[in-house]
Amino acid sequence: MILTPNDASAFYPRLLLVDDEPRLLASLHALLSGRGYHLETAATGADALAQLDKLQFDLVLLDLRLPDMSGHDIMDVINAREMDCDVVVMSGEVGIDSAIGALKRGAYDYLRKPYSPEELIKTVDNALQKRRLKVDNHTITQRLENSEKMYRYLVDSSPDLIYTLNHAGEFTFVNDRAATLLGYERDELLGKHYSLVVHDEDQEKARYAFNERRVDQRASRNVELRLKCKTAIGSAERTFNNTLMTISLNAIGMHVPDNAVRKHEFFGTYGVARDITDRKRAEETISYQAYHDILTDLPNRVLFKDRLGLAVIQAKRKLSELAVMFIDLDRFKLVNDTLGHVKGDELLKQAAARLKDCLRKGDTLARQGGDEFTIVLPELRDRNDAKVIAEKFLETLQKPFDLDGHVVHISASIGIAVYPSDGESIDELLRHADIAMYQVKALGKNGHSFYHASMQDVSHQKIALEQALRKALEHGELEMYYQPQLDVASGRIIGAEGLMRWNHPQRGLLSAGEFLPFAEENGLMLPISDWMIGALCRDLLHWQQAGADTIRLSLNLSPQYLDRGDFFEKMRGALTRYNISPAQIEVEITENICIRNPQYAIEQLNKLCQLGVSVAIDDFGTGYSSLSYLHRFPIHTIKIDQSFVKEIHDESGHYPVILAIISIARGLGLHLVAEGVETEVQARYLQANGCSTMQGYLFHRPISLGAFMDVLAAQERIAPQAAAPRALQA
Repeated sequence: MILTPNDASAFYPRLLLVDDEPRLLASLHALLSGRGYHLETAATGADALAQLDKLQFDLVLLDLRLPDMSGHDIMDVINAREMDCDVVVMSGEVGIDSAIGALKRGAYDYLRKPYSPEELIKTVDNALQKRRLKVDNHTITQRLENSEKMYRYLVDSSPDLIYTLNHAGEFTFVNDRAATLLGYERDELLGKHYSLVVHDEDQEKARYAFNERRVDQRASRNVELRLKCKTAIGSAERTFNNTLMTISLNAIGMHVPDNAVRKHEFFGTYGVARDITDRKRAEETISYQAYHDILTDLPNRVLFKDRLGLAVIQAKRKLSELAVMFIDLDRFKLVNDTLGHVKGDELLKQAAARLKDCLRKGDTLARQGGDEFTIVLPELRDRNDAKVIAEKFLETLQKPFDLDGHVVHISASIGIAVYPSDGESIDELLRHADIAMYQVKALGKNGHSFYHASMQDVSHQKIALEQALRKALEHGELEMYYQPQLDVASGRIIGAEGLMRWNHPQRGLLSAGEFLPFAEENGLMLPISDWMIGALCRDLLHWQQAGADTIRLSLNLSPQYLDRGDFFEKMRGALTRYNISPAQIEVEITENICIRNPQYAIEQLNKLCQLGVSVAIDDFGTGYSSLSYLHRFPIHTIKIDQSFVKEIHDESGHYPVILAIISIARGLGLHLVAEGVETEVQARYLQANGCSTMQGYLFHRPISLGAFMDVLAAQERIAPQAAAPRALQA
């Protein structure tokens, strides 16, 4: 940009905005629009260089990370071609090297993303003001002989503090900006030593800056000092207060030639001081946020690891112990999903405050992320210190939380690792505390546990189990077993429940309860359920060949599988492919499915019913039972859970829960199946009170397909009366 003195009043700066993120580039353009700037944009380094060659720009807002070259490369080209433009670098990189590289290449300023709009606008205004000041100073030089008054006006209108010092360091000139920035009138500073306004801790640094004697390019640049300000208190005289202002100071020596000895005689210093207090505060804020969690204001994992590292060094030096805790809030996900993320965030803040109140001086509480917290407890006397604090945590978290009128209760699972017995490195201690925490969760949550080496073995077993389970699908190690369901009045098998088994190469035959919960946790239920549907349909073909096409097959449906959008299509496709009658299939769901996403579950189950598949509700009465589910959901069968059946010890006893479930099924016209029947007393009691369909060890254990086919064949050869249990015949 080249302006003549006549152009100075018409300053319409041209800005080049360079960023490869379209949304950031658009928002930057919108932010600066309407402020009297000519704006151009570029999304790549090549585009930016092309525009710099074509047009003259006053200011370039430059992102360091571009798809084809770095911002440093562009600045190198600007410097090599001596392009007259200032550069403000914007970067999301937290490392200092990027900032140093930009400032070494002459960047006017360096903004870390995310920056506030106010900070950006202020930086742009200051950068452009700097360029305008250069134009103004050029104008002043040309008009100095004609207008000393104009010179004074321009200097005093500067947004920066302009000053001169004599050889003794006393002010010989200050512009009017001194009054607005520092609170001093000009006469209060003239003749006074610069140390009057410099903070005590910066006096030594100021001695070199204010006494700058060099005139070449080695002169001081961008020295930052803290100056003391004065404020008026009522009508009293101005007095010092604790307010400090940070300035960026440029100083250069003033000399007059001595022709007699052919040297320059130093007679003082002049310079410009810019108020960068807001920028420094912004930098401090950005630095703080880089090491703290914004929601809870606790240290984040980066700062936590740093403090843990220091604590380990201290413990090693003093031969002392320290503890690392890993805390996971129990039931937080339920609160978050039920009341929403706003209430969940409030719960995290309240929980963090309670945990912090339990700590000793010198302990560090940090948020790892989500609902997980970590704690370092240095200088333990013994393990009991950590135990006491863990129990305080559990006690304080068990008190109710009030989330804007919603009262909720949570607990915590706490794992503890102790240095040096449980690990000597940061990663070891965190990993072992995490393992101990998961041990608490596995044992029912709401407690604490110290790490033990045996837990590592359990953790390794889980990893091995996951790998083996994935291979089981590939190697055909899974198999369907069937537990017959009998009509006790006739003694005939009228249905069977399909139960998965794993023929483990080393551990032998594993029941579903030994591996399916693990599959649920590790995302393996979807491929396993796909396999199950195919296996059941193939086995049903054998049933049909044996003439058992009237026997109904019950299959257990995972909530994860129901939630998947293509479940219905997979079921319908398998029935069509194997030519299986939908009436022969009954899908068993648990009550938990009903509360996860009720409307979606209703839609999926209605599709199944329209197809001809019936629906049974398993483990009725053990979870979140609600009679409304039986009206809203297309339920055909209720299964009495074995936990209720086990309570039957007396044939003439009174078991109200059993009777209530039977009454509900009878009143709603639903089919009824009792599972887990193991004694003849249980069978007679259930039959006497209206439940005639049963399954359990009294009749048959779960058996392989081949054994099930043998049982069906034997049933056809034996009279129905002989097939019924003797106790029931009696």
